[in-house]
Amino acid sequence: MPRDVQSEAPDSSYRLTKVGVTGVVKPVQVHRPGRTLTLTTRLDVYVDLPANQKGSHLSRNLEIINELVDRSVREPVESLEALVETIAVLLLKRHDYATTSEVWAEADYFLERTSPGGQTSLEPYRLVARADARRGAAHVDRSIGVEVLGMTACPCAMEMVRERLAEAHPEVRDLSESMPVITHNQRNRTTLILQEPPGHEVEADELIQIVEDSMSAPTYELLKRPDEGRLVERAHRNPKFVEDVVRDVLDRLLRRYPRMPDSTWVRVKSESEESIHKHNAFAERSTTFGELREP
Repeated sequence: MPRDVQSEAPDSSYRLTKVGVTGVVKPVQVHRPGRTLTLTTRLDVYVDLPANQKGSHLSRNLEIINELVDRSVREPVESLEALVETIAVLLLKRHDYATTSEVWAEADYFLERTSPGGQTSLEPYRLVARADARRGAAHVDRSIGVEVLGMTACPCAMEMVRERLAEAHPEVRDLSESMPVITHNQRNRTTLILQEPPGHEVEADELIQIVEDSMSAPTYELLKRPDEGRLVERAHRNPKFVEDVVRDVLDRLLRRYPRMPDSTWVRVKSESEESIHKHNAFAERSTTFGELREP
């Protein structure tokens, strides 16, 4: 029988918290209401490794992934988070030396959107799913997430321009106070990851809508010239700092999911690509629903 190098004792006996494979790309069949989607999915799969074992049996990770991907052709999975949960459970069954497993999945996702002028197009988003399993635990800790691109209009520059216009043209001061004026905008990228407690299913489309509604305006692949004008006006009527985006996402989450347990974990991070600076603006909050509910 070939020598099992992985099971031998290591030269240095230290436990490793994560050992696995990253960047595994597979087509996964996912069932959605009224349709089945094929999501090109990138998977990162890990288990912990005890101090007395030299290496992890990485081929077992790929065997699990291949089995589930093949099965999804016949029986589409309910969601990405359901897929990573199943993988996390099977990892602990195949790696009997491991006590924890962790799985991440990302996939491109498209929704049909209508521009301000009525044009329809498929807009790209990104889905994120995560699962953490612990041997002997009652359930697997899993999370669902989305990444959304939109735009923000800077309120600080807007007020500076408003002030300059009022000084240069006193006759339009009252008018400038009641309407948006020019400012610089940014492409904004916001990521929302939400723990999904047992019995509390979360829909990815709803998370996308929450994030998109928290920006100054969405962005669209297809815009005719009148649409561009409407969209820019919409963003300038709703100027926001990157900090505002994160806070508005958190506020909408609380109102959309009032029954979420206090222990439910959430992370929101937002980055605006500055148009007048060489750097970007960034904001983030990692917290629980309980902390957000505190007065």
